[in-house]
Amino acid sequence: MFERKMLAPGVYITTLDAEKFNRCRIAIHLRYTPLRRTATDAAVLPLVLERGYAQCPDMTALSRKLARLYGADLGVDLGTAGTDRVLTVDICGIKDRFALAGEDLTRAYADIAFGIVFDPYLVDGLFDTEAVRIEKETLDRRLQAEFNNKRLYCVRQARRRFYGDSPAGIELGGYRSDLPVVTPATLKAEYDRILRTASIDVMVQGADADNVAERLLQALQAVPRAPRDFAGAMAMPVTEPRHYCEAIPGLTQAKLCMLFTTGTPEDLPSINLLRMAMSVFGGSTTSRLFRNVREKQSLCYYCGATALRATGVMMVDSGVEPGREEQAEAAILKEWQDLCRGPVTQEEMEDCRRSLLSGMDALGDSLAGLESWYYGQITRGEALAPPEYGRVLINAVTADQVREQLNSYHYSVCYTLTRAGEGGEPA
Repeated sequence: MFERKMLAPGVYITTLDAEKFNRCRIAIHLRYTPLRRTATDAAVLPLVLERGYAQCPDMTALSRKLARLYGADLGVDLGTAGTDRVLTVDICGIKDRFALAGEDLTRAYADIAFGIVFDPYLVDGLFDTEAVRIEKETLDRRLQAEFNNKRLYCVRQARRRFYGDSPAGIELGGYRSDLPVVTPATLKAEYDRILRTASIDVMVQGADADNVAERLLQALQAVPRAPRDFAGAMAMPVTEPRHYCEAIPGLTQAKLCMLFTTGTPEDLPSINLLRMAMSVFGGSTTSRLFRNVREKQSLCYYCGATALRATGVMMVDSGVEPGREEQAEAAILKEWQDLCRGPVTQEEMEDCRRSLLSGMDALGDSLAGLESWYYGQITRGEALAPPEYGRVLINAVTADQVREQLNSYHYSVCYTLTRAGEGGEPA
């Protein structure tokens, strides 16, 4: 069902079974360590790369080329893996055997994906000035729009207070203040750094893997490489809880974001234990936060819990009526403390288990879902195993393990957005 091979230092190709699908997918993941001074260049980079590559530098021409390949889809994105970043280029289209004229679609898909990654469109050795200007404006609009999404804004403000200047605090979307200094030259320098230092994982589903591997090795011949190790796990130290409150005129729904830390990066829990613990606490409609804080006490419009394994953080974010933020915070803390002291009922465990298993069953319904499952294992340094094995591990999680995991967290930061005049002070 899957096979992972190393083609060169820091370069891997993973072949995944896609027999039941009519489409194929090739995804290239470049995992690298971010730098604060170049974070905004890195955020602009995928926007510029998605516009085309050396052999197809025009967006219109690229769109036509994808259309001629029976409507292939191309995506370029930037994500996270712990404190690392992952630049992903993926292309999805019909399998070779469905080509009407016997075209080598695998080769065409690989040429586009590897062209985007390894052979971008350059003018005099630098990224096109006009393309950089346009995409800087695009990113600027996105960063300005953050404030309009109050839930996202509150979460990010809390994260900024929580992580501070640590590596995990580097903004994925970059910084508006740095946009003026992003130039074609700085963007090319960051691109070169990423290409040189990144660990490269190519995931192939339903395409000719040998064909893809051959073209990957050809593309790498002209690339100077010095791949670095992944960043290690980290956790923010335990501190006394810190509260921040920001008052906004006319706010109709207050926001509350609470962050907890394990305080130590050692003994990382299994991802399956984390999923069960978060589901019991606040990640499902049968969770304590949903049933008791939202439904029984009507203290919030939504209230959910999530956790990040590599940085030892648990987050609860909620939308509440202005003026009831302290009540909601106290109620959330009570549910957490009750779970830490126990008991966690068997009914709660089974309800949450069924929900997680149902979601796991859906992984096999899409190429992207399966790829995400296997690449997640790669980023966590786990041996590759199919989703069916994940079901076994979910079934093995006990109530005592859930309670122990929740006990490992310490309350650290609370960030509140409230309506001006409701007692809030500027953060």
